Amino acid sequence: MSALTTSLVTTAALLPEPAVLAQMGGLLIVTGAVAGVLAGLLGVGGGIVLVPAFFYVFQTLGYGGDQLMQMCLATSLATIIVTSLRSVMSHNKKGAVDWDILRGWGPGIAIGAIIGVTVASSLRSTTLQALFGVLALVIGLYMAIGRADWRLGQEMPKGARRMILSPMVGFLSVLMGIGGGSFGVPLMSLHATPIHRAVATAAGFGVIIAVPSVIGFLFLPVDPSVRPPLTVGAVNLVAFVVVIAMTLITAPWGVKLAHAMDPKPLKRVFAVFLILVALNMLRKSLGF
Repeated sequence: MSALTTSLVTTAALLPEPAVLAQMGGLLIVTGAVAGVLAGLLGVGGGIVLVPAFFYVFQTLGYGGDQLMQMCLATSLATIIVTSLRSVMSHNKKGAVDWDILRGWGPGIAIGAIIGVTVASSLRSTTLQALFGVLALVIGLYMAIGRADWRLGQEMPKGARRMILSPMVGFLSVLMGIGGGSFGVPLMSLHATPIHRAVATAAGFGVIIAVPSVIGFLFLPVDPSVRPPLTVGAVNLVAFVVVIAMTLITAPWGVKLAHAMDPKPLKRVFAVFLILVALNMLRKSLGF
């Protein structure tokens, strides 16, 4: 019997009752819908919402163990491949993507992402929870108090600074299961890149981060007894398909809402929400 056949037989044997699958599907539909609306409304990457949401869904359904966070990160990054590709192609049609930045920063970001997968694969779930909590707290505080006129320079770093910063973007993004927006947009904005160009280019960062990291996570062995059904490596295919379907439907709703109202106050509210999520993740990582 081949390894693939053995894997399929094992997965079939571990499939839960239909009621559990229905509950999982329902929770994931809500998760994808909310992530899509927030992405369209506030311009935030879905991963910052999806990782804690996946953690809640999988844990609620009784899946866990020391690799729970790896499954959340991997599945979130898998969705980012699709959403970032769609986003960067849409932005490119409007000429908003800065390909010079992508070409210059892409190799370092990819290297950082590969290192991130290697590190994330070796860490316990509680350690990854703590890292997610700390980094999400930093992002939330920046969203809450950051100003559009803050500057660290008048152009994107080059040379040695780029060699240091570009792998950091990929590395930290993988440890959080997010695309390029949460770190890339502030980085570019702080170096005088117009916000629409920063958002468009960060979508390209997302593709560069997600593709190599997901390939790595697909080969991460996870104990079949503690992973959700239809999981390949650390990527859960059910969550991937349901969330992608919902975000493609609801992201345009968020865009319409953004044009109908001022999203800036809502971004502050989301920052507070993100800070609370980060603190809760830190609390869980400490066992409280």
